[in-house]
Amino acid sequence: MSVPKISREIILNKLVLLYGRDRAQNTSKKINELIDRYQKNGASKIPKADYLNEKDVVLITYGDNIQAINKNPLQSLYKFADEYLEQAINIIHILPFYPYSSDDGFSVVDYKKVNPALGDWKDIEDIGQKFNLMFDLVANHISSESIWFKEYLKGNPKYDDYFISVDKDADLSSVIRARTHPLLTRFKRKGEEIYLWTTYSPDQIDINFANENVLLEITDVILFYASKRARVIRLDAIGHIWKKLGTSCINLKETHYIIQLIRAILDEIFPDTILLTQTNVPHKENISYFGNGYNEVQLVYQFALPLLVLYTFYTGDASRLLEWASRIKNVSDKTAFFNVLATHDGLGVVPVKAILTDKEITGIADNVKERGGYISYKTAEDGTKEPYEMNITYYSAIIDSKNSKELNIKKFIDSQAIILSLLGIPGIYIHSLFGTENYLEGVEKTGQKRTINRKRFQYNKLKENLANSDSREHKIFTEFTKLIHKRKSEKAFHPNGKQEVLFLKRGIFSLLRTSPDGKEKIIALHNVTDNIQKFCFTKNQYGLSKKECFDIISEKAINIEKISLTPYQIIWLKIYLF
Repeated sequence: MSVPKISREIILNKLVLLYGRDRAQNTSKKINELIDRYQKNGASKIPKADYLNEKDVVLITYGDNIQAINKNPLQSLYKFADEYLEQAINIIHILPFYPYSSDDGFSVVDYKKVNPALGDWKDIEDIGQKFNLMFDLVANHISSESIWFKEYLKGNPKYDDYFISVDKDADLSSVIRARTHPLLTRFKRKGEEIYLWTTYSPDQIDINFANENVLLEITDVILFYASKRARVIRLDAIGHIWKKLGTSCINLKETHYIIQLIRAILDEIFPDTILLTQTNVPHKENISYFGNGYNEVQLVYQFALPLLVLYTFYTGDASRLLEWASRIKNVSDKTAFFNVLATHDGLGVVPVKAILTDKEITGIADNVKERGGYISYKTAEDGTKEPYEMNITYYSAIIDSKNSKELNIKKFIDSQAIILSLLGIPGIYIHSLFGTENYLEGVEKTGQKRTINRKRFQYNKLKENLANSDSREHKIFTEFTKLIHKRKSEKAFHPNGKQEVLFLKRGIFSLLRTSPDGKEKIIALHNVTDNIQKFCFTKNQYGLSKKECFDIISEKAINIEKISLTPYQIIWLKIYLF
């Protein structure tokens, strides 16, 4: 089965831009052979009618976050998800589950194997029988313990130019990255000293996409993941994959060509597979990965949200968050935003640098440190160190020691409800489901700041806590999943619906969401303060045709002329349009 002419032309055109005509012709032929191979092995060519909808909610977890007796970690995860999450979560992002040598999975030894300490491909496929799956493509680098790198150091000609050798005295001052260690790492190849590009660590060796054979290898990995039921493929650190001396080496045009090429291939053979780009950059650069709305990724992270929401709750002022949200627009009916407040990494600073002042960012950092968190730094363009991310669990970050346990839980749930109401798809880090506190003992053990929000759970202990109605875990899990169920039942929260920001009061984060067909509306009201917030709507405002309106959270009628929100209360008013 050959590739249709239009796809063939897109693929060839992108390859020409990357490698020139002669190399492109040969590479195009090999890509066609790859596609044929996966098509013969039963690749799906039937796209779903609705790409994404209001029922899509993602859980972000490590493969070993849940550990049960007499089960491997992936089986334990499946056991927990099957018992507790089937009605709330429909996509599970299992963070890198491949053999690795460092960075909690992001220094991959073999892209196509499952880490035997976690389980095997059957365990992944079992989870995929009940949940859609998200896999990571760690495309920028590979482990120093990988076959690729070991053979490269031995001088195996197959791996010539798989990695990026640079003169040790080259001017690399323009390179932007999120680390402070030296960019080049010294190795010996065939007895000769060489310096290789290592963006993230000396163990994570950047691979060379300027070599078309590397592109072919990674394309094969992507198609392999799609064949293994990956509904979403997360392109980790994708912004760094193309290097050009004298540039920032981030978000270069060649990177976009590669993503467009991958999208064209997937659209042909796995059209239901969604690409998510992990680019922790300012909003304008971030949404550039949507391309024209149809030719690059379908999902991009909203990495500004974690610190913007923290700032909102620290100050009790939603105006900055509202102003930011008012600029968020859908790009096409095939794209959506991926809204997160916490991930396995820290809370990124770069995405808010154009939104908050340095003083305001410092204020957030001070609050984070007061709550037991850490600040991580990177090398700025001028060579100085500047904050890159804040390391803390979101529960520990948002709560206030002077508040009661009940009020802190209410405050935390209020913060999480914001990503459930915003335009896009919510992604929930597993620790946010339970309100996990800082894992300080873990930081002491590993010496890594990011360990603070990477605690593992014993299944029986977690189950015991969830069954205890007085526990923090029970209260947060119960309230959080209840909100998720409410969201999933409302078409107004469809990621391709409309979003209008309502500037009502500084203390209230407020949105008007409308379903794609225009028949249903939700007014989402979130009190971001520890004070009562009072205001009123007028009849016929925002489609409110009656004096009373139904709050789907409390399941009570609300007098729109006398609305009063208690501290950190959430109200979602449903409006029916006929």
